Amino acid sequence: MSLFKTLSGVFSRGQKTKKKSDKPRSERKKVETAVRVIVDKKAVEEAEAKAQQILLDARNKALETRSKAEQYARQVQSDFSKRQSEISRQEAEISKKQSVADNQKSQLQTLEQKLETERNELEKKRDMYKRKFNQLAKLSQDEAREIIFETVESRVSNEIEQTIAAAEAKAKSEAQERAKEILIDALKHGATDYVAEYTVSTVKLPNEESKGRIIGKEGRNIRAFEKITGVDIDLDETPGEVRLSSFDPIRREVARVTLSRLLADGRIQPTRIEEYVEKAKSELEKVSFEEGKKLCHSVGVYNLPKELMIKLGEFKYHFAEGQNLLSRTLEQVKIAVSLAEEVGANVDVVRLGALLVDVGRVVQEGEGSHIDLGINLLKRHNIPKDVIDVVAQHHNEHEFISAEAVLVHIAESITMTRPGANFKNFTEHVKRMEKLESIAKDYDAVKEAFVLQAGRYIRVLIDPTKVDDSGMKKLSFDIKEAMRKEMTYPGTISITLMRETRAQAVAK
Repeated sequence: MSLFKTLSGVFSRGQKTKKKSDKPRSERKKVETAVRVIVDKKAVEEAEAKAQQILLDARNKALETRSKAEQYARQVQSDFSKRQSEISRQEAEISKKQSVADNQKSQLQTLEQKLETERNELEKKRDMYKRKFNQLAKLSQDEAREIIFETVESRVSNEIEQTIAAAEAKAKSEAQERAKEILIDALKHGATDYVAEYTVSTVKLPNEESKGRIIGKEGRNIRAFEKITGVDIDLDETPGEVRLSSFDPIRREVARVTLSRLLADGRIQPTRIEEYVEKAKSELEKVSFEEGKKLCHSVGVYNLPKELMIKLGEFKYHFAEGQNLLSRTLEQVKIAVSLAEEVGANVDVVRLGALLVDVGRVVQEGEGSHIDLGINLLKRHNIPKDVIDVVAQHHNEHEFISAEAVLVHIAESITMTRPGANFKNFTEHVKRMEKLESIAKDYDAVKEAFVLQAGRYIRVLIDPTKVDDSGMKKLSFDIKEAMRKEMTYPGTISITLMRETRAQAVAK
């Protein structure tokens, strides 16, 4: 309508301006008709817009109503689920209580049956006692005397049994005391004056000037000796002697023999050190034979084959449970022989069996436990079967078939378990030293590795054909990292790599 009024006003003003207009009346009507059409179209558009707004509002209200309805439905469903869960829980509790009630009912029925059974037994016993009482009332004097004698005899027999039991207990106690006396006497006879060298050996010096020759010019002799043997030399600990230190007894023995011969020769220099070390290693079998012979003679055995004596001599360089095998064997032989003499067993079988029980520990060839290896070795040398049986049974893996085997087993147990016998810390120390050496030896370029100074220092000898000077640092770093990953150790470990090349010619 506002548009119509506007157009009408415009038209009126046009008429006033043009007072003498020549347009006919029909044209004015056309204009008015056109204005009305425009006005009617605008009204229609406004109506359609309002209709669309109404529809949009209706749709929004419908969606809102639907959302509220869905929310209400979800709430109802949730309440229904909770109620259903509560009902299920209550049903479960009721079922559980019903089960408990049924169980209690079953137990009550069982108790009632048991009580009824006991009541019946009591009735039977009462009837039995009543019948016996009636019978006793009708007994004659002789019959009553016989019944009394039977009762007294029953009581006396109980006293006799108690007396016998007391006598047996007393005999066991006295036997235990006697057994203690036998064991104490055996331990007294088992004492030995052999001292095992665990980590240190000593070499006597002919004079103080010998220390200078051992050191050599600018220390080259002592450095060469320690490098080749893998043993530490201590010249300042005790006057008149040199101490050789290493956790490996075989290295110490080689070093001891080498140094003793060098001192006797008087010419100590790196080339001669190498020569004497090789000789000492090759003669170690002879040394083992002498040690085995000494051990056999000390326990009264004189006719063993040479190979067995060599194996027994190697006991000096081996350990079991922290004990030196040579000192342990010497001790257990003396204890076993003393026990055998006390109980009247075969002393010769016990003596030889106790001497050879651990021989399998030093056998390198073959597979199996040290018992199996020892048995095979003894069979090859035709050792008597009684002795082999002692070796086979000394760890109680097989049933004892002789008193001699039991005595050897007892002697070994005494030797192993007495206070101060086992040096577990030393065994663990040796394993740690061997582990350090094995880590270094895992590299192809390493010829030899020696752990010194209780594991604080490692000397590694390098093959010069496999690693040059520039690769030494990397190899030392690799060894260090491997030790850090695989080992746990206190303090620090110093790793020294040594690479040496040689050229030799003979002038004629």
